[in-house]
Formats: sequence, structure tokens, C-alpha cells
Amino acid sequence: MKLGLKVRIVSSLFWLSTMLLLAGCQPKGELGSRDNPVRLYFTPSVDADTIASNSREFIRFLEKETGDYYVTGIPTSYIAVVEAFGSDRADIGAMNSFGYLMAHERYGARAHLKMIRHGVDYYQGQIVVRADSGIETLADLEGRRFAFTDPASTSGYFFPLKMLRDAGIRLGNETFAMKHDSVITMVYQGQVDAGSAYYSAPAADGSIRDARQRVLTQFPDVEQQVRILAVTEKIPNDPFVFRKDLPDDIRDRFIGC
Repeated sequence: MKLGLKVRIVSSLFWLSTMLLLAGCQPKGELGSRDNPVRLYFTPSVDADTIASNSREFIRFLEKETGDYYVTGIPTSYIAVVEAFGSDRADIGAMNSFGYLMAHERYGARAHLKMIRHGVDYYQGQIVVRADSGIETLADLEGRRFAFTDPASTSGYFFPLKMLRDAGIRLGNETFAMKHDSVITMVYQGQVDAGSAYYSAPAADGSIRDARQRVLTQFPDVEQQVRILAVTEKIPNDPFVFRKDLPDDIRDRFIGC
């Protein structure tokens, strides 16, 4: 190959790589635009596919009411949602109470809204057992196999754990199933003797709305097979949390819709 041709090839490759680099460094559009949507994170309390499916209608509503574009993120753990605020990957998050406290303390995130579910602004934790387990009181859990949800879950870990410690119960083998429906499944299948998950009171027609409802399709008899042993104190409903430097107009449109 002649030297002149080599020079032209190297030169062309240099300018091509430079153009690609510059293109990659081009600033994104204004936050909320199509090419720079607002990033809304959800706590992975149940299966990610379920959350993604349920969030689509909410995203459509937000985009219609605010005029902004949104994209959702569903990390694999409660703590990952917190850290998303620290790494500038989350603009807004639907978080549990404990996660918000950490995000606020570590990264200055602030809550401005609180969810209302079934007409109330609180929920609870519950401890469940198999109906045929012979477990009738908290004292019967001494030395038993137990499944919590996520170690950062308020209703699936902290409040049930406090209840057990207040009762002086020392569990046997402990495991973290990470999701509320997974705890119910483990109890149903006898993999553990008991477990903890979120609790919401039944509907007016008597249909269940606690974590057992999440597996009704898979286990239609779960209400008969998995029994509530105890319910925790009330827990404030999950807040919507905003990163500390989120533009005011994005926050105000979200709150106002």
C-alpha cells in the first residue's frame, strides 16, 4: 500500500472516530423530552413483570397529564432503588418508608407525596403460617424456619422482626425470599414454617388484599392453606421520592397531575 493512501486511510479513520466521539458526547435534550425522559423507579416488592405491566397505564397517565416523557426502572432489590438516587440514575422513586429514610439521609432525596391504597394512608406487615402447621401463637415460632422478604423491607422485615423480638422469639433458620409473593409461595409449599409479608385489610366483599392475593392465580386455595398468625402496627404508605436537584417544574407537574 502506498504511503499517501495509508495517510488518507488513517486520517479518515481519525475523523470518523472523532465524529463518533463527539456524537456520543452531545448533550441530551431537556429532562422530560423524548430523548431524555424522566426516570421513575419502583421498589421491586413483587415480580418485575407484574410491576412493569401495572406501571404502563400509570406512565401513560403521567405523560398525558404532565406533557413529559417517562421511563421506568425496576432494580433487583430495595437498596438498589436507594443507590439509584446516589448514582443519578433515578429522578423519582416510589419507595418504601425505610428506603426513603436512607435515600434522604445519604443523597438528600425528598418525599412530597404519599400513596393512598384502598382509601387509607397506611399498611401493615403480617406473619403467615400454613393452616395445618399447628402454629397458633408467636411463641410457637421458637426455633422454626422463617422467610422474610428483603432486608430493607418495612412490612416484610423490620416490623415483623420487631414483633418477634418483643415476644422474645428466637427463630431457627432464617432466609430472605426478596419478594412478598415469594414468601407466600414458600409458606404454601412448606419450604418454611412461617414468613412475613405486607398486609392490607380485606375488601368490603371479603376478598383478600394482602400478599396472598399475589399468588391466587397460581394457588387458588392459598387463602385456605396459608393463615395469618399476627399483624404488625400500622406503617405509613409508600412515598414518592424526588432527587434533591430535580428541576422544580418537573416535580411540580408530577405533583399537580
